[in-house]
Amino acid sequence: MADTQFKVENYLANSFVIVEGKKNSNNFYIILKGKVKISKENPIVAAEPYSLLGPGDFFGVVSCMSAHARNESAMALENVSLISVEREKFGLLIQKNPAVAMKIIRFFSRQLRDFDKAITNLTFKNVAEEDPAHLFNIGEYYIKKKVFNHASYAFQKYLQHRPDGENRDRAIERLQSLKAPLKAPSPGVQVGMNRRFKDNTMIFCEYEPGEELFIIQTGKVKITKIVNEEVLLAVLKAGDIFGEMAILDNKPRSASAITFGEVEVMAINKSNFEGMVQSQPQLANRLIQLLSERIWTAYRQLENLMIRDPLGRIYDTLLIQLEKQKVRIDAKQTHNFEFGTKELINMVGLPPEKGDMYVVQLLEDKHFMLHEGKIICNDILELEKTVQFFRKKSAMERKREASKNI
Repeated sequence: MADTQFKVENYLANSFVIVEGKKNSNNFYIILKGKVKISKENPIVAAEPYSLLGPGDFFGVVSCMSAHARNESAMALENVSLISVEREKFGLLIQKNPAVAMKIIRFFSRQLRDFDKAITNLTFKNVAEEDPAHLFNIGEYYIKKKVFNHASYAFQKYLQHRPDGENRDRAIERLQSLKAPLKAPSPGVQVGMNRRFKDNTMIFCEYEPGEELFIIQTGKVKITKIVNEEVLLAVLKAGDIFGEMAILDNKPRSASAITFGEVEVMAINKSNFEGMVQSQPQLANRLIQLLSERIWTAYRQLENLMIRDPLGRIYDTLLIQLEKQKVRIDAKQTHNFEFGTKELINMVGLPPEKGDMYVVQLLEDKHFMLHEGKIICNDILELEKTVQFFRKKSAMERKREASKNI
């Protein structure tokens, strides 16, 4: 594994290799020799408080490939030798050792699935398990909304994956009333590995078992999830990858993908995925960048949900926006967030009446004001310090509660 193209760094026992919060994250590490302990100052739900890594394991990839500050600390438990891989040399690493890319992608997909589940449970509570039997409920939802093409697709996929399911007869009746075939016709026009879809076509439905990931060539795709109502999670554009979770960890789709205008995608299935990673390192590079950004976002969402004071979550939501845009945080630096208080309350997920009360408290802070309906902060370093205060306060409360329960 050692190569002259990559630097080998040696660290003594009990020394820190990376420190949480540091901005210099242009490289990650693969362990050649020794053991490393990974820890976080405030562990979140769905993540172990610390982990022990050994030869062949890697760390620092998320912050490196997403170009965000370090989100964990790594300490050498004994004298260690590490391969340091710089961001711009990642493609070279994949060419020389594609197995490393697959190991990272599989690990990330598991971690992201755990994070997404934790976020969904903390945010929406009682969300249905990922079982294709729920495809029938998706069909019922779209029937009520009179979106009959999506309803037909969901019922067809229910019959395909649960042919003896308890709602089999009802699904057949629904499809007959919609004058739709019992088997789903091919939703797109196949051109080699590419597929073309018309506007408002369901590429796949949540709870449907997945066999392909997609790379958008032209057009836009909406990613949605039904939680009482249909929630828009993202709008993806050319170059974006979606559907990778299903082919990486063999779980049903966690959301639906619906075209927004005419769309052309490249479809990559399980059997040719590893071959493409080996033959096209840029695909693995792009996918790992995408997964790193998603893991960073999911991790920050979980950190936010663990702040108990809603006012603290409002401050932290503003800080997340700065971090997403990779704004450099300096004292006395002003930032216009380009959105107002209603959008902020929606981002935090507070009911309007409760949110308004906390927004009033935010605007009582001398570092914040409204200008033409937009939120302005006149010192983003003070914003960061305030978030740190709320995080520590919540962590202390959890520790106190834990000590009472012992």
